[in-house]
Amino acid sequence: MSAVDAAAVDAVVIGAGHNGLVAANLLADAGWDVVVLEATAAPGGAIRSAGVTAPGYLSDLYSSFYPLGYASPVMRALGLTEHGLSWRHAPDVLTHLLPDGRAARLNRVPETTAASVEEFAPGDGERWLAAYSEWLSVSAPMLDTLFTPFPPVRGGAALLARLRPAGALRLARRLILPSRRLGREIFRGEGAQLLLAGCALHTDLSAEDAGSGVYGWLLAMLGQEFGWPVPEGGAQRITDALVARLRTRGGHIEYGARAYRVITARGRALGVSTTGGRRWRARRAVLADVPAPALYLDLVGAAVLPPRLVEDLAHFQWDGSTVKVDWALSGPVPWKNPAAAGAGTIHLGADLDGLTRYAAALTTGEVPHDPFLLVGQMSTADPSRSPAGTESLWSYTHLPFRHEWPADVVLAHVERMERALEEHAPGFGRLVVGRHVAGPGDLERENPSLVGGTLGGGTSAAHQQLFLRPIPGLGRADTPVDRLYLASSSAHPGAGVHGGPGANAARAALARDRFLTGDAYHALIATAHRAIY
Repeated sequence: MSAVDAAAVDAVVIGAGHNGLVAANLLADAGWDVVVLEATAAPGGAIRSAGVTAPGYLSDLYSSFYPLGYASPVMRALGLTEHGLSWRHAPDVLTHLLPDGRAARLNRVPETTAASVEEFAPGDGERWLAAYSEWLSVSAPMLDTLFTPFPPVRGGAALLARLRPAGALRLARRLILPSRRLGREIFRGEGAQLLLAGCALHTDLSAEDAGSGVYGWLLAMLGQEFGWPVPEGGAQRITDALVARLRTRGGHIEYGARAYRVITARGRALGVSTTGGRRWRARRAVLADVPAPALYLDLVGAAVLPPRLVEDLAHFQWDGSTVKVDWALSGPVPWKNPAAAGAGTIHLGADLDGLTRYAAALTTGEVPHDPFLLVGQMSTADPSRSPAGTESLWSYTHLPFRHEWPADVVLAHVERMERALEEHAPGFGRLVVGRHVAGPGDLERENPSLVGGTLGGGTSAAHQQLFLRPIPGLGRADTPVDRLYLASSSAHPGAGVHGGPGANAARAALARDRFLTGDAYHALIATAHRAIY
């Protein structure tokens, strides 16, 4: 390969985040010659680990617990355990600590979870077991439906066959309920309701938003069925396994290769040029694991896109900015309530009304004075993360979306986070032997796809899901540019380490190339895009 023009490859994948690596692996499985262009010096996107707090302590820099990654049919089919990936579980999946000191626990043993929620309201234990039984009846087709291209024909048909029309209609209603409403319809006490609502706030939605219930229900039930496991040895092991698998199939990753432009002619993607002036020619496809605005406006350019698509992008909504802190602790967290001691993940600082107030502050552009915290006890889940008898801890919370936040505002928010931890775990501060703070700007500088410190590739709100993601369209990876595919979390089915967007993009590229004649497939997609844009 020369310094200016690379030899042609079948596919160029922009971005070595997990979706880009999933797409590259699936194309390599089909015998394609694939190169992945990664702007930074390391693969993984938001799945990376490093020692950033103190010697001997390992921190996951972005994501940490992986119920979706563990349960996803896409990730399971890749066989990553054959490439060094192994999983660990904390004794408890999740504990939600209320301001009054009570706790609701989610454990992989359903009866243990039931006993915890029963303490909040008589009968909620049985109601939890009934809700879980309902979940198990739809779990497999539901997961198949979630992680396949829109419309999900096979998974949808399987769900309909199991539920019958009446059951399907009731499931459809459940999918659009706010999490507070869903919790109150199923349970009587606040414990079980908070397990659902707290899980919903892993997105940028509030407990009052339409559609938030399905996220809470999904994460809680996945936790009950599969747990929220972590990779032994750090999140980086997922990335390492994807990279190792790709290499065994002949794929190649170029680091420090920041995409500058998707090369197009006559409405077709021909390759990618990088900021260093190098050009990569793609015989069959270009797949982009970057946010939708970056692909369309920066890499392709508005001039070659339908005007209505460009107009729609002006309404693209990001999710919230994030502040993440990692701590190295010289001992276990001294929780007031011992129910938190064995949990991999802790939801901290809010009851149901508190969750609503927190989300309302974000919606109105205010910095929450009482932030809702997601806390991860990584050594509790995987003892290899720190020396024996210590804890590698993290917490994150959200700020309203901004492209940049002043350092003093971020540090003031970190103080609020640490005060909340100290309130629930007196003496926490005395155990800190190292700390690493990543504000929104820090997250974006380390990973350009985390625009403004956002984690989801765009809001999880109903108006930007399914065929409305990232903008009103087909709900597919195909773009108006022939042979160009969106493979990031900005595409359906959205955020989470499940590989869905990457797999969907790879499937679309393969369909364009093989399953239909190229011209027929392109004509079909182009006709659909003309009708929309």
